[in-house]
Amino acid sequence: MPTVDLFAAGQISAPLAVVLYACPMHSQVRHDGPGNCPICGMTLEPVKATAEPGANEELADISRRFWIGLALALPVFFLEMGSHIPALGLNRLVTERTSIWVQFVLSTPVVLWAGWPFFERAAASFVHRSLNMFSLVALGTGTSYLYSLVATLAPGLFPVEFRHGDGMVPAYFEAASVITVLVLLGQMLESRAREQTGGAIQALLKLAPKTARRLTASGKDEEVSLEKVQVGDRLRVRPGDGVPVDGAVIEGQGAVDESMVTGESMPVAKHPGDKLIGGTLNGTGSLIMRADKVGADTMLARIVTMVADAQRSRAPIQRLADTASGYFVPAVIVMAVLAFLAWSIWGPPPALSHALIAAVSVLIIACPCALGLATPMSIGVGIGKGAAAGILIKSAEALEQMERVDTLVVDKTGTLTEGKPKVTTVLMAPGFSESEIMPLAASLERSSEHPLAAAIVAAAADCGGAIHEPTGFASVTGQGVTGKVGGRSVALGNMKLMAGLGIRFGELEKKAEALRRDGATALFLALDDKPGAVIAIADPIKSSTKATLALLRKRGIQVVMLTGDNKTTASAVARTLSITEVEADVLPQDKAGFVKRLVAEGRIVAMAGDGVNDAAALAEADIGIAMGTGTEVAMQSAAITLVKGDLAGIERAMVLSRATMRNIRENLVFAFAYNAIGIPIAAGVLYPAFGILLSPIIGALAMSLSSVSVITNALRLRGLKL
Repeated sequence: MPTVDLFAAGQISAPLAVVLYACPMHSQVRHDGPGNCPICGMTLEPVKATAEPGANEELADISRRFWIGLALALPVFFLEMGSHIPALGLNRLVTERTSIWVQFVLSTPVVLWAGWPFFERAAASFVHRSLNMFSLVALGTGTSYLYSLVATLAPGLFPVEFRHGDGMVPAYFEAASVITVLVLLGQMLESRAREQTGGAIQALLKLAPKTARRLTASGKDEEVSLEKVQVGDRLRVRPGDGVPVDGAVIEGQGAVDESMVTGESMPVAKHPGDKLIGGTLNGTGSLIMRADKVGADTMLARIVTMVADAQRSRAPIQRLADTASGYFVPAVIVMAVLAFLAWSIWGPPPALSHALIAAVSVLIIACPCALGLATPMSIGVGIGKGAAAGILIKSAEALEQMERVDTLVVDKTGTLTEGKPKVTTVLMAPGFSESEIMPLAASLERSSEHPLAAAIVAAAADCGGAIHEPTGFASVTGQGVTGKVGGRSVALGNMKLMAGLGIRFGELEKKAEALRRDGATALFLALDDKPGAVIAIADPIKSSTKATLALLRKRGIQVVMLTGDNKTTASAVARTLSITEVEADVLPQDKAGFVKRLVAEGRIVAMAGDGVNDAAALAEADIGIAMGTGTEVAMQSAAITLVKGDLAGIERAMVLSRATMRNIRENLVFAFAYNAIGIPIAAGVLYPAFGILLSPIIGALAMSLSSVSVITNALRLRGLKL
């Protein structure tokens, strides 16, 4: 929905100032200052989250009004209710006239001061033609109070049968004041609960340290505030310190706890060149890092922004509640009028009193606050829960759609696999050892930027052998490289290169073919014109991928691999993971078209990828899922980002989506059922058979308890195990 400002002289227009506040239930309502939502009447909340939110002024104001109102309403309640219990003997101590005047004095500040915000919001709802719960509360309490006021000040205006022996007419000050206090209680509990839904954001914000230890040009440490850290600065992270910003390790090694950002419980070993995420905790080892991203560009800052925006977004299911509320409030007012007329005409004496009780009870018990809270509360808690588990959900719509997914399209490299080729097998010819062969191979490949060359260099480093500068280096296009290392002739490449050199590998060739069928790339190394070794390089499948795909298949999800890799390699990976549908050799521009065809077939498609070439397909899918270890453009195109880059996050996202949507449906069923049962009882349908006419006070209590029940049910999501 577009951002709107409904405060300017009753007109709707785009705000010119910076948006600072938004409605927690209607995200399209935004304003550059504090106030109330003209649609639902709720207090606007700051758009930008802070680690220390400060005092909650709304909660403080509601609490003050509640406690003062309660202190004044209790005597009113006991004076009125006590007069109907002869055993108390209250009538002998206080006359009816005195009791009514005391009730008038005490209830007036309760209704007109403690309950004043309800009247303000109700007035705004009528001005903007958007009736809400405050419209009903104000009508109910206002009617009770005004009726009682007239009855106290001018009893002569009422028929004789309404007056008692001393000429006084029964008043309903206790109903007006107690209803006001009970509604304030519901508002106070609701405000406290909304604070808890923002707990995930507050927890994330508190992860970032306030200062960093920056290394000066002379190598000394200086402590500076986080705002002064700039890209390129060298920072020291001591054991037990929080990583201040995003960057990379320059010196040192240690184990970093990334659980608060990625959801991964085990500390991650860090070495020079490894990435660091701001807000994570360095456990062991001193690190010197380079600052690469600071301020709003850090992952933590982007996570907070994404979560805050998502919590204010609206799920499609919310439209059901909105549509119902749009018709509901006017219908309730009509029902209250009809109840009043029916009791006035056909009710037992005093008919007018019964009519007033029925009308006020209908207005109060039908307040749609539970209906309005049913979806936003669950969405807020659910998205916060996901963020704590490393699942970043951009919108409520994505959270709702996730439970309906029936087809998962996955990229191979970097999604199913780690995206980092590694030497997986080294098959040696007789007379050679791995510690001898690998440094020679790395010496030839050290200057190459090819991913396979990087894998060989990394494997050689693990062997501990010395790497030398080659001489007579030559590259044969499409075949491999040759040269001399330490006076020995070395050739590394495919079988075409070896055939050209007249070198045959015999039994090793058959073993190499078996490695290729398993999805590896086989390189042959010859030493002094003799077979030396076969080096198999593969992109390892992520440890959790196979188990995750098995779980998804059990849920009825069809898994499709979509990759630009050749069919042999793709088929090998697919066999390992039991994927039956494979689309290989797909160009980047064709990936989006493939996803579009699946969507056109009526499937609900989730696409998981990590590269620039996946961005268009991610945007085309019903749900785009980006690996947090992938490219920035992929994350921008996706509706869900898995911070850890682990496919298991998809399973957790589905569990979260299903639990959240089940919670929302429970809330909506409860809210609708409550009103469907409560309104007829309040109108008096039980009176003819059982003599039961619901008191407005009981209606107010039931209304508050319904809201509390919805809030409590939504907060149960915080205990969900992902």
